[in-house]
Amino acid sequence: MRKKFMLMLVLFFSFSLILTACGTSDDAKEDGNDSKEAKKTLRVVTDAAYAPFEYMDKGEIVGFDVDFISAVAKEAGYEINIENVGWDPIFVEIEGKSADLAVSSVTINDERKQSYDFSVPYFLSTNKILVKEGSDIKGAEDLKDKVVAVQNGTTGQEAAEAILGKNNTNLKKFENNVLAIQELLAGGADAVVADNTVVEEYAKNNPDQKLVVIEDEDAFASEFYGILFPKGSDLKAEFDKALNTILDNGTYAKIYKKWFGSEPDVEELKAQQ
Repeated sequence: MRKKFMLMLVLFFSFSLILTACGTSDDAKEDGNDSKEAKKTLRVVTDAAYAPFEYMDKGEIVGFDVDFISAVAKEAGYEINIENVGWDPIFVEIEGKSADLAVSSVTINDERKQSYDFSVPYFLSTNKILVKEGSDIKGAEDLKDKVVAVQNGTTGQEAAEAILGKNNTNLKKFENNVLAIQELLAGGADAVVADNTVVEEYAKNNPDQKLVVIEDEDAFASEFYGILFPKGSDLKAEFDKALNTILDNGTYAKIYKKWFGSEPDVEELKAQQ
């Protein structure tokens, strides 16, 4: 009886050890997964009133910038949550670090670099003039003594101010380009100055409004958009690397062609780095 009891006891402990070993293996696997630091979901802010870059469609934020930042974040290993906060609040949120980054057709310039960090350039743009058919405006010089509508706080405003003067009462500033264009259509302005893609897409998508886009390379210099980060953000290096990866592997070109129907000048973008 004692022998039998001892044998049963040995078998019991042996079986327990096997179970424990199995459990330890599973636990170690689970602990291993848990020990890998999961990258957090990033809060991305934008001004979704800038088609085709970012705009609202049936309650959803869509556009080139949305597809672009989603691809970059995926390459960098992050999930993102994009929120529409408006143009001016973008800069407040990034400077206050209540948002991780912003993507909203933000032009890289020296003044902004004093308060924010930018990614390497991801889009080449220039300002152009939008007028009604039959307008006597043929170039930037013709904007003098005309009423010009712009989006406040943009390089379009700066370009118009360089021609009309900073405090000229003929310069009308609006919260977004949609309102600026509506002012033109209503007869309250003679022209709109804004990024080329914005005015070109609007004129193309609204042929019944008979609008004309005017280019003036001598008056409007090329600009480059960048992802906006709080000053000193650790994310910049990661996103720069991911951005260059999608430039090289064709992902960027695919997104660009989807929205603009043409090939991007990737080499020009990389040359700016």
